[in-house]
Amino acid sequence: MDSPSQSGHPRSSSPPLDASPRSVSDTEPNVLGNVITRDLNRIQRTVAATANHLIAPLAEGAQASGHYQSAMGDLSKQLAKRPSLQKRMLSLNHRSPSELMRSRLSTSEIQHRALTHVPEEMLHNVPNYEHSYSLFQGFQATIPEESDGEGRKHRHRRRDGKHKSLEGGGGGPASLAAMDREKTALKRQLELLAIRKNMASSEIREIDQKISNLHQMRDIVFDRLAGLEQEEVEIEHEIISVENKMEDLEDELELAAIEENTRRGASTDDGSNADDTAADEGFMSESIYAKLPQKKVRKRNRRGRISTAVLHEHLEPGHKIREISAHEDTITALDFDVPFGTMVTASVDDSVRVWDLNSGRCYGSLEGHIASVRCLQVEDNLVATGSADASIRLWDLSKADAFKYSPPSTVVDDDAEIVENFKVQSMADCHVMTLGSHVDEVTALYFQGDTLVSGSADKTLRQWDLVKGRCVQTLDVLWAAAQSSMDEGKWRSPAIRAPGEGDFIGALQCFDAALACGTADGMVRLWDLRSGQVHRSLVGHTGAVTALQFDDVHLVTGSLDRSIRIWDLRTGTIYDAYGYENPVTSMQFDTRRIVSAAGVPVAKIYDKTDGRHWDCGAGATEDAINAAVVDRVRVKDGYLVEGRRDGMVGVWAC
Repeated sequence: MDSPSQSGHPRSSSPPLDASPRSVSDTEPNVLGNVITRDLNRIQRTVAATANHLIAPLAEGAQASGHYQSAMGDLSKQLAKRPSLQKRMLSLNHRSPSELMRSRLSTSEIQHRALTHVPEEMLHNVPNYEHSYSLFQGFQATIPEESDGEGRKHRHRRRDGKHKSLEGGGGGPASLAAMDREKTALKRQLELLAIRKNMASSEIREIDQKISNLHQMRDIVFDRLAGLEQEEVEIEHEIISVENKMEDLEDELELAAIEENTRRGASTDDGSNADDTAADEGFMSESIYAKLPQKKVRKRNRRGRISTAVLHEHLEPGHKIREISAHEDTITALDFDVPFGTMVTASVDDSVRVWDLNSGRCYGSLEGHIASVRCLQVEDNLVATGSADASIRLWDLSKADAFKYSPPSTVVDDDAEIVENFKVQSMADCHVMTLGSHVDEVTALYFQGDTLVSGSADKTLRQWDLVKGRCVQTLDVLWAAAQSSMDEGKWRSPAIRAPGEGDFIGALQCFDAALACGTADGMVRLWDLRSGQVHRSLVGHTGAVTALQFDDVHLVTGSLDRSIRIWDLRTGTIYDAYGYENPVTSMQFDTRRIVSAAGVPVAKIYDKTDGRHWDCGAGATEDAINAAVVDRVRVKDGYLVEGRRDGMVGVWAC
């Protein structure tokens, strides 16, 4: 018989005899598991290879797998410390690959996911910048193909070459195609330039927005600084009040102790010598009166503000800080101690008033002169006033109840009518002493420490000892002028002062034994108080000297000849000079500025650092028509106070 293979029938494949039979259900899971294992191993190798290139450094490619493992280990540690983040990372296992890819590629979804984790208070001030071009277009436009100069040269060359080729008549399809390409390239360059212009405009708008935001932040911080300085002033008022109360309490305790000791001594004397007391009553009465306690006079603390005001330094020059309706007539003299401190003003209406520059409040009036005050000076809490009644009065402001116990007042708006509502109180208890040796009106004074020097229309200078309250030296200006060979024939002041003519002694200043004095003949004399002689005379002004001030190197003088001159004290020559259209009635300078009053509704300011002249005051604003002429100016550390002919006082930052 033929075998099955030979008969043409297919041979059925049967398992070997020694093989155990297997079912289909047992075979398929093993095959599927092998396939899944191979796929997982392939994905793991792919992830490891990708991590080698993305995470590992280029120079450490051999250690990529170790670096990846350590990074993943650190990540696992961080996830263990932050359960919420770990929960969010594990939630990725429950998402399909399409969802993950969609969240990775969708811009709106990415923005939504990023912004949902930012607090709302951080998003309200985020500006919306909308650009006409995308970031890629802007990046593409900023890449220069060639430098601007060379690009222009190449364009000119290409244009000139095309013109020549056209003029030569060699145009054809090739030249037209080249020109078309040239046209396309030029259009592309034009588009790139438009993109760059748009980027520059957008950058300018962003910078303007940043500047606006910075200005808003500056205003916020400025208001905060103003509040802090106001709190400083209030605390300083409270400190002064507490210190004065402590001094008064100490005085009362000392007086009580003295009275107790006196009473004990009197009782002892009465018990031992009763008969003698009855026999000799007059003697015992005298001894008792001699033992009566006398009120101890304590020298008050004459300090000014403890803190330093810096608010005016951050204001723009020419900014109005305050305007006060101080008097009803022309301001004849004014002075203040420190910015936002204490100011004293005098007027033709015969009143002298004390002001708080921080709030614009009037503390009270200094009463005692029987004529208008022509000059004054404020030094801490001590004030010296010189009057047309030929007397000089010294005032200690710390002795006034209204000054030392006044409650802190809030800052009010710049309103001229607010000051009129305050009741002006008398500060008669501030009077310390009266100096009355002059025989004519006092027109200039200056004090430092325990020494005061005054000048009068009686043509004399007097030096005073403030401790003893008496005149220690008298200097005759006419006699000194007659003795000086430089002054012969130069005196032009008449015996009776004509209207508009300056005072005989217009201004003076002293430092230790050095004294500078400006007189009606236009001379500036430098005196030595130790010898009483004129050390040097400065000739230059042709009118009466109305103001002067000196430092270590320079002396600055103002005169009715409408000029201000700066002198070099080392050589006695004029260092600089400049003039105005009207006479100079007042002048003062600080480290940077020379401020003067020159018969106009503004204060004239000269900046010594850059040589710039500018105006500051009500006359420089829109209401210049209604502004009065400025007659008196004072400046300290960029803080300007000016007095006008209508009784108004303006406070400015300069």
